[in-house]
Amino acid sequence: MNDPDVTDPQYYLSRELSELAYQERVLSEGTNDRNPPLERLRFLAFFTKNTDEFFMKRVGGLTQQVTAGVTVTTPDGRTPSEQLDAVIEAARPLFHRQDTYWQTELKPELADVGIAIREYDDLNGEQRDQLRTYFEESVLPTLTPLAFDPAHQFPFISNLSLSLAVLSAETGDTTFTRIKIPPNQPRLVDVPDTSEQYILIENLIEANLDMLLPGLDIRDVSKFRATRNAEVRRNEEVAEDLVDIIEDVLEQRRFATVLRLEVDADMPDESVSILTEHLDVDDHEVFYREGPIDYEDFFGLLELERPGLKLPSWTPQPHPRLLSKPDDNRNETTTIFDEIREDDILVHHPYHAFEGTVQRFLDAAASDPDVLAVKAAIYRTASDSKVIQSLIDAADNGKQVAVMVELKARFDEKNNLEWVRRLEEEGIHVAYGTVELKTHTKTALVVRREEDGVQLYSHVGTGNYHSETAKGYCDLGLLTADRAVGQDLTKVFNFFTGPTLDERFRKLLIAPVTMRERFTEMVRREADHARAGRRARIVVKVNGLEDPKMVEELYRASMTGVEIDLIVRDICRLRPGLKDVSENITVHSIVGRFLEHARIFYFENAGDPDWYIGSADWMTRNLDHRVEAVTTVDAPRLRNQLRLVLEASLTDNRRRWVMQSDGSYEHVTPDDEPVRDTQEILMAATDAAIKRGYGPGMDANMDLIEERLLIEPTSDAGVEDDRDLAATTDDSDRDEEGHSDSGTE
Repeated sequence: MNDPDVTDPQYYLSRELSELAYQERVLSEGTNDRNPPLERLRFLAFFTKNTDEFFMKRVGGLTQQVTAGVTVTTPDGRTPSEQLDAVIEAARPLFHRQDTYWQTELKPELADVGIAIREYDDLNGEQRDQLRTYFEESVLPTLTPLAFDPAHQFPFISNLSLSLAVLSAETGDTTFTRIKIPPNQPRLVDVPDTSEQYILIENLIEANLDMLLPGLDIRDVSKFRATRNAEVRRNEEVAEDLVDIIEDVLEQRRFATVLRLEVDADMPDESVSILTEHLDVDDHEVFYREGPIDYEDFFGLLELERPGLKLPSWTPQPHPRLLSKPDDNRNETTTIFDEIREDDILVHHPYHAFEGTVQRFLDAAASDPDVLAVKAAIYRTASDSKVIQSLIDAADNGKQVAVMVELKARFDEKNNLEWVRRLEEEGIHVAYGTVELKTHTKTALVVRREEDGVQLYSHVGTGNYHSETAKGYCDLGLLTADRAVGQDLTKVFNFFTGPTLDERFRKLLIAPVTMRERFTEMVRREADHARAGRRARIVVKVNGLEDPKMVEELYRASMTGVEIDLIVRDICRLRPGLKDVSENITVHSIVGRFLEHARIFYFENAGDPDWYIGSADWMTRNLDHRVEAVTTVDAPRLRNQLRLVLEASLTDNRRRWVMQSDGSYEHVTPDDEPVRDTQEILMAATDAAIKRGYGPGMDANMDLIEERLLIEPTSDAGVEDDRDLAATTDDSDRDEEGHSDSGTE
């Protein structure tokens, strides 16, 4: 019998529909009453943030392809037009579900516990009078009504701006007036003489339109919001450098095609017709909303001091290796470089504090008189970045400093442009990356003069040098004095500033030159072991699995008997559980309070396993079109930490979803067994490590999960000096990124 053709479109899921399925899982956490009410509200707000970016990027890209007449099919066999239709129809019921749950369930539940979003008409006369005064003094001067009639052209509608559409009648003619809700005013306005009660500013404006539009016969007031395409391009050949390109792209986005129009469910046809005609929107791109248009501003309610209505707060902890202990035979002159040189350190955010680990590493590099050079690759960073300040301080202190700032980091272009200018003003050499490749590595290199010669200290991570997202994204990072890793990073940084990329690396897997080939070799090696009857297993934790060639390799490995677990946060083209193709593959997804962002790769290799962490997902863009870095993790103690992260994820019965062969997901629930929540397990393990300090080993932490180990332990498992173990054994998920980075990268 011939093996199935694993390139057949029937074996592949749609990238876009798979991403929407992830947003559905986010939304499900927002409607799951096992979460406290403010936690549910947070997920509803994240659902809005994530789907806004999805439409701007993915739907925007599909719209461009359709407009250009592209008919090439994707691996799942759909044309751009077919994908676009499928995505819009799949998204529509999700928005309806969000609105219905808010209006009928969560809004009343919050009101019952004293957190109320009030309607203007429900306020008493004194409250309305005070709000009217507030409107007149603070809001009215910021409003600009823009009329559309024979004497006025249709106003420009900026991307994602919330607006009022006002229909009024004068001398028999209808006038359409657009009023933009000012983004620099609080969306949630305090109701006078109350606590934790609010009115939405758009409702306040609507109730007092007589002051803004006096004497008008107002027939209707409705809300709307337009989403514009962010997938704009410029002919890069005509730009002098990447700064010109990015500045032009940012300007183009302001005027890009509108691809989604959200309107009040009861907006009259006349207003809808005016908007669709002048925004050039088809009927199927109109979304009628029964709840508030845009939930993102509800993030502000999470700051309320109502601990009983949200999950217990989590404060990132120090790393046990970097704590000073009175009995550790160390003195105050011990530096972070001494610790790293003694043994590799694995840090795990948000369980370990960014400030006490990565930031401390960069601060030490800036101030240590023995440091000769500091190099870093910045993809995203905070708006008030201490990372950038450390690099500036390093230059001021006479270090050689080179910084790679990726100008093409989606939605962070403006922020990164500002940092480029600041760094260059300080005399620091800044590389912008290349036109062809986006730089996505999360790496830093410190060159230090020591008694026995020049030493290289490296940080290779899975997350950005961003102190704020490090509090909500689960990311790993390796701090090492391994000279081979440092020499590999030296070559990578030379590529950022020089003309070529060396294709010879000792330990790092670097995209686009060695990574795809090496990962492919390791998958095929597991298949060879399975054929020979040896132990063969693959466990991969990534944000996305989209690359068709990697999917093919996994299918073929599964067909030989390799047991494969894929922990994929969002996009996954692979279909598990297909007879004779993927029966040995299980796809998991963790959706919880922190955003899953770490990439871990485990290949059992007949009992001599390989472990890797790094910046790359198994997406075509990561393997072929970006500069990525993945490092091997060799120390047995650190491997045990990674094993615990994967084990917690694979046995989670609270935050884990398992994909079915049709691409749908089923939520794993505890039934009668104890709840095993990945985030809670790893937070508890972190606390235990801090209390234990340099204590004995991993047994207590493994008891938090279960006795059976799904991943074979390394030969040194349970060694007495397992001091790193629990502190990094935390993998939780506060939604994207965001990703903040909405997790888009």
